[in-house]
Amino acid sequence: MDYKQVASSVLENIGGEKNILHMEHCSTRLRFTLKNYDQVNVSELEKIDGVIGVKQNVQCQVIIGNEVVEVYDELMKLTGPIDNNTKSPSEKRKIGAIFLDFLVSIFQPLVPAIAGGGILKSILMLLAIMGVMNEQSPTYQILNLIGGAPLYFLPILVAMTTANKLKVNPLVAVSAVGALLLPDMAALLAKGTTLFTFQIENISYAFQVFPAILTVLLYSQVEKFFTKYSLKSIRIFFVPMMSLVVTVPISLLILGPFGYYVGTIFSSIIVSFYEQFGWVATGLLAAILPLMVLTGMHKALLPYAITTMGNLGAEMLYLPASLAHNIAESGACFAVGIKTKNKELRATSVSAGISALFGITEPALYGVTILHKKVLYSVMAASMIGGAFAGAVALKAFALVGPGLASITMFADKTNPMNLVWAFVTLGLSFVLGFIFVLVLYKDPTEKVKTERSNGEDLDSIYSLKTPVEGQVIPMSQIKDDIFSSGMIGDGLGIIPSSGTLFSPCSGEITMVFDTKHAIGMRLDNGADLLFHLGIDTVKMEGNGFDTLVKVGDRVKQGDPLIRFNLTEIERFGLDPTVIFLVTNQTNFSIVKFKEGELAGKDDIIMEIESN
Repeated sequence: MDYKQVASSVLENIGGEKNILHMEHCSTRLRFTLKNYDQVNVSELEKIDGVIGVKQNVQCQVIIGNEVVEVYDELMKLTGPIDNNTKSPSEKRKIGAIFLDFLVSIFQPLVPAIAGGGILKSILMLLAIMGVMNEQSPTYQILNLIGGAPLYFLPILVAMTTANKLKVNPLVAVSAVGALLLPDMAALLAKGTTLFTFQIENISYAFQVFPAILTVLLYSQVEKFFTKYSLKSIRIFFVPMMSLVVTVPISLLILGPFGYYVGTIFSSIIVSFYEQFGWVATGLLAAILPLMVLTGMHKALLPYAITTMGNLGAEMLYLPASLAHNIAESGACFAVGIKTKNKELRATSVSAGISALFGITEPALYGVTILHKKVLYSVMAASMIGGAFAGAVALKAFALVGPGLASITMFADKTNPMNLVWAFVTLGLSFVLGFIFVLVLYKDPTEKVKTERSNGEDLDSIYSLKTPVEGQVIPMSQIKDDIFSSGMIGDGLGIIPSSGTLFSPCSGEITMVFDTKHAIGMRLDNGADLLFHLGIDTVKMEGNGFDTLVKVGDRVKQGDPLIRFNLTEIERFGLDPTVIFLVTNQTNFSIVKFKEGELAGKDDIIMEIESN
């Protein structure tokens, strides 16, 4: 891979350096917070040799795979320090998206340090269980302390990542949070002390994340205030001094205790949920993890996992469920590699299967799983069973890292040697089930050649569907909605419309008209069910700008107008106007698409379907 070329092409197609507010990388993805997400050219990004896929939700995520670090380094050389990222994005973003972006930016960079330390401790624990090392030896104790350092100083690490996200002085932010961890401060709190006559609560802030986040949030506002109103000649010392004087006392009295209890309550709720539902909770979480990873929502569990690991030293829900999911992805990919006759898919599947076996699932998810519905269902089923087993045996994880074969020592428990055995059983069970389910269910999509009568009409068994709306045809992978692009609802394509009328592509019966007029369903005479969804998230328009011309039960023929919609009104709401055209019961039909990547006119044949 030409890392420099990949980095240059990615930068060009996300709108250039000036469009970047913040960038970072995780184990497989480049992650960008951008000013204007409309400048992202998803179709061109996906064409770059070296890019596995592209996701846009709370961030623009460009999936590279195992070589993401090398591409990120080249990207940094091209952009240098990003100094224009103190401005807000030009487009409005939902509160939930902003919050999730904030969480990801804070917790994602922490994972390597926590994972490295955790794996070191787990290896030491395994060596002690095997009798290779003595827990009382100085070497063991020193190495164990090294492994525990990232979690102990977690507040410092969180202060650094939060300060970077908020674009404030990271050293002063670390100093403010560090004051809470001072040994002398801890001794004072333990004895019971007051500040300005107010009693300070005795709390140990080591291992805590929420007090550090709240402290830096306050510091960011205090720093801005004193920067604005202080003399420039004394700003270099006055702003940090006053920021510390204001921030640390308020944290000791209010924010620290509040953050501590928020973290405790948050973790307790999830732990109680696990204790209440046990193996069912682990199984269900494992089953939906593919969808959570696709949308980035699994990152919302990081605060819980980190807090629980710091407080209890172990975690029993998210990481065991992740082990089941990761390995199920691996087994499924290897099965696809065996069954498919497509050489490119076989190479992708084997490579993705190896990555998933070692805990990196994005190549499997984006390269194989979401592109084939039966593979996705197989992975979810295998994950659910493997996760349920892990929950039933109360599997515990002792390191925060992507579970896989290389990190399996994260389940070593000196008080329960069987914990590691159960981890291997979960691994084997998830792999075998994922492999078997796909081996039984998966088959390559049937490719059919377009056949016509001598007079140009289609054969009776083949239904030719003409363009329902004029515009630019795009593949499903480019539809900016995870539910549609994943193929969960059906197979088809998207059309970026150039006109505002939806026409019937073939003769059939109207089976569904949404109350909000933005979607309509019809059934062809051969039983194929079609769905037309006008725009993404246009349900929010509550019917404004849409005029339905048919009702349920109406018979329509090819070319009949079904819905008129106002493109200007959709754009005024800031929504994507892409028309999504799907065959929802596609398992019963062979589908051939003719127009992906082209401009489609009203009389063009865009798709053909035939009963299996």
